[in-house]
Amino acid sequence: MHGRAETVGTRANRLRRKQHHKNFKNALAVLLCFAPFLLLINGCAGLASSATPKQSQSSTPGSFQVAPAAVNFGKVTVGKSSSQSVAVTNTGSSALNITQTTFSNAQFTASGMSMPMAVSAGQAGNFSVSVNPTSAGNLTGTLTVQGDGGSSPVVVNLSATAVAPQPQITLSGSTVDFGSVGVSSQGNASVIVTNAGGADLTISVITVSGAGFSVSGIATPKTLSSGQSATLAVAFRPTVSGSVTGSISITSNDPAIPTANISLAGNGSTAPIGQLSAAPSVVSLGNVGTGASATQQIILSNTGNAAVHISAISITGAGFTVTGLTAPATVNASQTVTLTVQFAPSAAGSVSGTLTITSDANQSPLKIAWSATGVQSGLSVSPASFNFGSIVDGQTKSQTFTVTNTGASTLTIAQISLTGSGYSVSGLATPVNVAAGQSTSFSATFAPASAGTLNGSISLVSNAPNSPATVSLSGIGVAATVSMSASPASVSFGSINAGSSNSQSVTFTNVGNSSVTISQISMNAKDVTTNGIATPVTLGVGQKAAMTLTFKPTSSETVSGNVTVVNSQGSSTVIPISASGVQPAISVTPSSVSFGSISVGSSNTQTMKVTNSGTGVLTISQISVAGSGFSSSGATLPISLNAGQSSNFNLQFAPSSAGAASGSASLVSNAPGSPAVISLSGTGTAASQTLSFSTSSVSFGNVNDGSSASQSVTVTNVGNSNVTISQISSSGTGFALSGAGTPVTLSSTQIFTFGVLFNPVSAGSVTGSVIVTSNASGSPKTIALSGTGVTTTAHSVSLTWSASTGTISGYNVYRSTSTGSGYILVNGGLVGGLAYTDTSVQSGTTYYYVTTAVDSSGNESSYSNEAQAIIP
Repeated sequence: MHGRAETVGTRANRLRRKQHHKNFKNALAVLLCFAPFLLLINGCAGLASSATPKQSQSSTPGSFQVAPAAVNFGKVTVGKSSSQSVAVTNTGSSALNITQTTFSNAQFTASGMSMPMAVSAGQAGNFSVSVNPTSAGNLTGTLTVQGDGGSSPVVVNLSATAVAPQPQITLSGSTVDFGSVGVSSQGNASVIVTNAGGADLTISVITVSGAGFSVSGIATPKTLSSGQSATLAVAFRPTVSGSVTGSISITSNDPAIPTANISLAGNGSTAPIGQLSAAPSVVSLGNVGTGASATQQIILSNTGNAAVHISAISITGAGFTVTGLTAPATVNASQTVTLTVQFAPSAAGSVSGTLTITSDANQSPLKIAWSATGVQSGLSVSPASFNFGSIVDGQTKSQTFTVTNTGASTLTIAQISLTGSGYSVSGLATPVNVAAGQSTSFSATFAPASAGTLNGSISLVSNAPNSPATVSLSGIGVAATVSMSASPASVSFGSINAGSSNSQSVTFTNVGNSSVTISQISMNAKDVTTNGIATPVTLGVGQKAAMTLTFKPTSSETVSGNVTVVNSQGSSTVIPISASGVQPAISVTPSSVSFGSISVGSSNTQTMKVTNSGTGVLTISQISVAGSGFSSSGATLPISLNAGQSSNFNLQFAPSSAGAASGSASLVSNAPGSPAVISLSGTGTAASQTLSFSTSSVSFGNVNDGSSASQSVTVTNVGNSNVTISQISSSGTGFALSGAGTPVTLSSTQIFTFGVLFNPVSAGSVTGSVIVTSNASGSPKTIALSGTGVTTTAHSVSLTWSASTGTISGYNVYRSTSTGSGYILVNGGLVGGLAYTDTSVQSGTTYYYVTTAVDSSGNESSYSNEAQAIIP
């Protein structure tokens, strides 16, 4: 299938080369028809590619392929990383750059390339794709590779199966052959057990089979963390001659290899045999600082039954040396020799090697593996340099520097030194040791004694590479200036009542660049005091101090003055002060009150007017009244009155007993001469409740049946106390009352009027009464009523008169019940004749008539002679 892909690609290229611009569209159509097929078979070949059709004869787009087209990492432990190599091949005819790689899943990453990655035509470049799963499960993603030169991006499918971390047991060997070991002698070997998995490995049981074989060094249960190792010592001590086999079984929680087996073999020999063993058989000296050294002893034992002749001792591993034995040497049976291994690294890095002892002993040569890591200290100073900025001469500024051991061994700082005028260093006593990863600190102080730019440096001599370390210092000394500002620049207290006080704060700020000392404060303003600043006081640059000014006038006054603040540098700050002392005054009208005679149980009220006749705010805090029967009302305390303002309240006299009374009202205020006293007097008189009636009887005379007549009755309280009329009632046929609703209370001299009506329903004399009930003396009061009802008889008066001598339009008729006056017109319109009949007369009444003549202009003559008519 790969060959077919190349064939189709070649055909497409031939088509492009043969076409001119005028046939470009047809060629493109043919290529597009092939494109899906091309991509399909490229996928079958395991190759992802990027190819762009040729646009013109003068421009050739780039193309590249990525192999493999899909990457499957298989099973990868969570937290572990797995990588595969990916190749990018430039399949075009010109160089191109791979400009970007992007992943759809962040658990996939790329390494081993820097962007842009240039790939010449026909050449290939490699990089690694890694997966580091964070949780168990199937992982999928895509890698998109982009290039320039008009090339199309290529997508590579990625997949992996993330599995939970599992323990994994590995052994340094699966077979131990002791060779020939003398009977009753001992051969020693070791097997290193390592946990190569991602979870803890727990070794639960170790069993040994085979005569003479034994193990030690690992006590079960034994747990090894990921990457941790343990050494299992294996011994063979034959008791008889002959070949012996056995095995070691190591049972653990490794799910793949729950039991790991080690085959054992040895030969017991009665012939004299030398047998060398080393304890320990593996040496690890850990981290050792460069310039330092570490040692460990190895016990070399001849566990055989014959002398061992050592012919050569060799070592590998830079920095390792061994002492205690020089070849040739003889180690007799049961003899031990102590070797000392030393590691003195000259550079950082891990070092491993082997001590090889060649002899005539069984299993020669004896090899002892060793390892160590050369580490060195590192010195980092933060900050690496410092600019103190501008500092005023005479002032100081400090900066703390942190020295960190960035290496893996102890850092020894042997010396710290300083250069530069105005600089000092403190806080670090040398020599000092700093453990790996730890820090210490020191301080540098800049205290310029002159103006200008000053440079300096700190040098730290240590055992770190590139010693000494240097810290650059810089700063500018600035000439000192002294300046102090006050806020506010002036103080106005306004108007303050005499006896009261008002305070205002003034803040002084050092606006210079050096310290200023306030040495003296002097006041030149009446009734103004100062506090808050105790001299002398020193203000640093930008520092503030607050002073309180208090104005407490003793009288009405106008104050103008100042407060002067002097500093030790000889300059003064002057703050103008203005204030007014004001004082209220109280005026009460009237100044005394005489209530006169007031009956017991009654009261009289006097309205009082209080005026602030001063200049300050008058505050009346209390009104108290002394004297029997006297009281006050209408005042809500406290009362505050501005200058010229007034307020009213009431004083009352309500005597509870007869006799003269005196008292006083006191007004407590903030005015001078407080309290203001008002004299009060009055006389209580015994209460009298007496009513006077305008009549004791009412006579209505004759009143026609069916009509009515009325008369009024006036009631006057002639006593000195209130009288309450509780009831007014009437009796007698045809009599009634009007305006007599009760109860009615009459104060002294008050008048009350009600009406009495007579409405006879039949002829004859009628009597009755009105009864007035009250709390007055003599109650109830009876008023006699009388009247006569008369039957109505129809009467008329016929009048005639002589004709007027002039030209007239008619006549008017007038009548009166009194002779000579009170005439009332009785005709509705002008009477054309010389006679008139009056039918509206009443029985028992005498009437007097006159007439007048009226012309066409409405002019009316004087009255005629009077005619009398008596109605029976």
